[in-house]
Amino acid sequence: MSRREPDRPGTRARLLEAAVATLRGKGIAGASARAIAAEAGVNQALVFYHFGSVHELLTEACVHGARERVAGYVAEFDAVRSLPELLELGRRLHARERAEGNVIVLAQMLAGAQSEPSLAPATAAALGLWTDQVERVLSRVLGSSPLADVIDVSGLARAFSAAFVGFELYDGVDGEGADRAMAALARLGVLVEVFDDLGPAARGLVRAKLRRAVC
Repeated sequence: MSRREPDRPGTRARLLEAAVATLRGKGIAGASARAIAAEAGVNQALVFYHFGSVHELLTEACVHGARERVAGYVAEFDAVRSLPELLELGRRLHARERAEGNVIVLAQMLAGAQSEPSLAPATAAALGLWTDQVERVLSRVLGSSPLADVIDVSGLARAFSAAFVGFELYDGVDGEGADRAMAALARLGVLVEVFDDLGPAARGLVRAKLRRAVC
């Protein structure tokens, strides 16, 4: 460690924030110790002093960033009372997170994990923080629905989370297509509401057919 650049209180937190900012601005390929240290305004030796390696810093930063983002939305998730409301919230959150550059952090970590498996567990954990919130809401809003016994809530929550990260990548090559995909997902909520509004006999017939289809 440089004598001219002593470790100061808060350096570790600054490096975590700088790693997230570097992923936003330069992607996984540009997230070097030099780039992250420059973003944090510290000597790059402090990256290795606090985290051992750039990969360790990136994995911790990924989970740290996701935990902070999710914590800010818990009240909004708690307020959801239906699947259409959840999907609409998802659209708003995606737009907000994309505008702030946060979705790209997960997308970049997912891309990096394809060639560097050591990034995968932390990336999955960060995505899991979002998935857990979605699954909690889905369990609540679908609990009394006739569809509850034919829908894999856990699997659906993971599909939603994967879709919202995927939209970020898709948007870069086909923005209109990404918007249409998001809108199509939102219509799923309308279909569920229509099903719930059917009479008992009609719901029973549809449910029986769905059970046969998924068994």
